[in-house]
Amino acid sequence: MDRRLWWFLGAGLAVTLIVAGVISGFASGEPDGLERVSIDEGFANSAADHPLGDSPLADYTVEGIENDRISTGIAGIIGVVVTLVVATGLLYGIRHLSRHRATNK
Repeated sequence: MDRRLWWFLGAGLAVTLIVAGVISGFASGEPDGLERVSIDEGFANSAADHPLGDSPLADYTVEGIENDRISTGIAGIIGVVVTLVVATGLLYGIRHLSRHRATNK
């Protein structure tokens, strides 16, 4: 790959990690739009817990870390890394499959 492309991808990854790891810790704790509507319309209390509500990254935090900003930042970084790994795996899988199909025609 072109060297400029690697710089571009690296810079994009760095910005993504900074937003997910640092800036996300400063997000408002107030309800978002959908949650605000559910409160205003009076059906917020009828919400049921999600089956994965007890997972280690539930509510965009890491279980066991008391500092909310650090916990949210680490959860964001974990989310970026997991997304990158899954997307890369899918990309390579699709690439391998298309090459395999091209050679078997």
